[in-house]
Amino acid sequence: MNDEWISILMQLRERREPCILLTLLADKGSVPRNCGTKMIVGRKQNFLTIGGGHLEFQCIAMAREMLEKQATQPHTEHFNLGARLGQCCGGMTTVLFEPLIQPQPHIMVFGAGHVGQALVALLSTLPCHITWVDERPDMFAAAPKGVTTLQAEDPLDAVKSAPEQSYFIVMTHHHPCDLELTEAILKRGDYRYLGLIGSQTKRQRFEYRLSGKGITAEQLCTLRCPVGLPDVKGKLPAEIAVAIAAEIIAVYQAAS
Repeated sequence: MNDEWISILMQLRERREPCILLTLLADKGSVPRNCGTKMIVGRKQNFLTIGGGHLEFQCIAMAREMLEKQATQPHTEHFNLGARLGQCCGGMTTVLFEPLIQPQPHIMVFGAGHVGQALVALLSTLPCHITWVDERPDMFAAAPKGVTTLQAEDPLDAVKSAPEQSYFIVMTHHHPCDLELTEAILKRGDYRYLGLIGSQTKRQRFEYRLSGKGITAEQLCTLRCPVGLPDVKGKLPAEIAVAIAAEIIAVYQAAS
């Protein structure tokens, strides 16, 4: 049996990309591929084939729907390969759909200062996708493997392009930039988490200014500032990073 699918799964796991593994379990009569044939469907890419034609097209559509819904349970589907499915084989086949490499949180970190460096180093050890944003040059020399870095002339562009249900942490070197980013994220409204570094005084000042920009009290209640679990004390970058990472872990574990 061709084991190419194993190496493909290993590559996808390294890139932390969710996928659906399709396997032909049983066949009867004339079918395009033998029992045991496998195919892998990702969000944007497909690998290998279970025979092409309308059967494969329909299976890809079903797999993509599973990815969209973040399905976690495997299931089987039975197909009659006749004219109704647009196949001329005339046989019957059963396909197993197995969700693998479950979707992972997408975390946007704005700011590559001392706390940002410590936080990204810690988050990079967790099962998540990280995009690290800073407009200053030469700030990502110590970027951990697997972290996407973005030197953005306008960090607000990164807010617009972030996936739905992203986790946002705002900790830039410039308070006006923090304010603009926080406003843009709050107005998006489809985030899973929004943390802003700073004191309670900073929060009160930001709430006053954001209220004047049309942000409601309900929206402000979703803003975590001061950011991080309050029981994790300390002012060192590593201590602040641990507090923030712990809070993010608590949020995504509750979501799953």
